[in-house]
Amino acid sequence: MPTLTLDHGRRVTLSYFVVFIAIGMCVGLLGPTLPYLADMTGSGMSQIAILFTARALGTMLGSVLSGILIDRFDGHRVLATMLLLLAAGLTAVPFSQALALLTVVLFLLGLAEVSVNAGANTLLLWTHGPASPPWISALHFCFGLGNMLIPLVLVAVLRQGFSFAWAFWLVALCVTALSFPLLRQSSPKPPDIAITHRSAPPPRDGWRLAIFLLMFGLYVGMEVTFAGWVTAYGVLSGTAPADAALLVTLFWLTLSAGRLLAIPLIRLLSPWKVLRVCLSLGLFGALALHFLWLPLSLVALLFGLASSAIFPTLFGLSNQLMPSSGRTTGWIFLASGLGGMAIPSLTGPLLERAGTNAFPVLLIALVGLLLLGLTLLRARVKRGTGC
Repeated sequence: MPTLTLDHGRRVTLSYFVVFIAIGMCVGLLGPTLPYLADMTGSGMSQIAILFTARALGTMLGSVLSGILIDRFDGHRVLATMLLLLAAGLTAVPFSQALALLTVVLFLLGLAEVSVNAGANTLLLWTHGPASPPWISALHFCFGLGNMLIPLVLVAVLRQGFSFAWAFWLVALCVTALSFPLLRQSSPKPPDIAITHRSAPPPRDGWRLAIFLLMFGLYVGMEVTFAGWVTAYGVLSGTAPADAALLVTLFWLTLSAGRLLAIPLIRLLSPWKVLRVCLSLGLFGALALHFLWLPLSLVALLFGLASSAIFPTLFGLSNQLMPSSGRTTGWIFLASGLGGMAIPSLTGPLLERAGTNAFPVLLIALVGLLLLGLTLLRARVKRGTGC
């Protein structure tokens, strides 16, 4: 392990896994509780939608801020501070009964969530170095696990006769408890600072970074677009609303399971091969949707599986091909946030103007651009190494 002893590295890695389950629960809280928040603030659904925008803006600011903080200060202190800010925000949500105040709280939650997200990813890279891709995949599986657990927490709270507010407060309590173990563990350091015998770091290459940022933005935009619009596409295509509502569940189910399966796969195959397999599978799924080769439910399962390993593998590859720093990770999450906002916002107008056929065509275009980006990245790396 590049910067820590083996036992210490395992302990901090386990801490990041548990933190990511909690972060997944925080991120997943907004959707199931949206009707309760709208009722609490006396807002309609069109008004309450501003919470998503506020959280996204906080995410973009936090992406840049977290990179600067992780590079300059002790990583675990930064994470603990952001976890406490997150806990404070979660606690305040049920008391924020004016929409304007709730919007400010959601902005701060977005900032804190992405700061912990980006910070833990960076510190895990520093902990495991070139061997990080399987660990990154496991970390993102924990995030998906938290997303899947939070509806069960909300249902349990409501069935016991408590207010929805208790779901926020229970998660806040969990997040607060996680901040203290981090403060008792020494934080990983950048490998090129902590170890003098490390081989020469990857070269700084602006074009290489630009290709990576474009690919992260395209991937997250594709993932959010499929998850956000597949139900609407199903209804517009004639699927019964109850069946269409299950499509996104099928997508997240195979995406989470695929990240778990990707842990041994990434150890056996190179990142390039994993990405080619995933993107080829995604292209087949998008083509199957367009030409009606498979039922929509199977396409949702297939596309979730295809998407599962792309982000963690691409993130691990970026650590191998670029200097690893909090600032770089911040740029990656900023590009991801921009893609997650811009591309889904185009889908509604496309469906309205071009009909349901626009949805699979958009997915085909996004997967095609990702394959092109992977080809350009591979060519750029070969050119840089002279092979």
